[in-house]
Amino acid sequence: MHSRTPHCLFLIVLVLLNFWCLPIKGQAPTSLRIVIVEGQGAINNIRQRVNREPIILVQDESNKPLAGASVTFFLPNQGPGGTFTNGTNSLTTATNTQGQAVARGIRFNNQAGSMEIRVSASLGGQTASAIITQTNVLGSSTSGGSAGGGMSRTAKILIIAAVVGGGAAIGILATHRGGSTTTTPTTTITPGSVTVGAPQ
Repeated sequence: MHSRTPHCLFLIVLVLLNFWCLPIKGQAPTSLRIVIVEGQGAINNIRQRVNREPIILVQDESNKPLAGASVTFFLPNQGPGGTFTNGTNSLTTATNTQGQAVARGIRFNNQAGSMEIRVSASLGGQTASAIITQTNVLGSSTSGGSAGGGMSRTAKILIIAAVVGGGAAIGILATHRGGSTTTTPTTTITPGSVTVGAPQ
């Protein structure tokens, strides 16, 4: 045997040991967690086709984003909720290279109120879950409605115009009453909410 052979064998064994101790790329995480990026506390107008889509982020135990994790979004079976474009109340997708997954194509039903979207994620035998709470509302109607919150925007504009016009008419009458000219105070109108009630 050559005199340098033991030395070479020692170096080969050392390199192999170091290689085996290196972390394996794509190694399964020891735990998962879901971070809600968008959608928590959102108010959805169920009369509109486009609303903000829920987005979540899947991370490992070191808070690093995980690509390729399986993510399922579940809409409520009853009450305020809806369906996805596949016609069911669940959607399964995978996280992208940034570790994010999006619940695309939610079609809300006609029930207003609080709604919970359940989210589950899994990768390498580990799982995590989260809940996204949102509120579905009917939105404003352009065909009129009852007094108060159901009043349309057009009706509110007409009321404001009537108030402003009435104030101007009163000012003109006060100025020319009795043939004398009087000074009327300047009226400043600022935007704000309009309250309609019985005359006092």
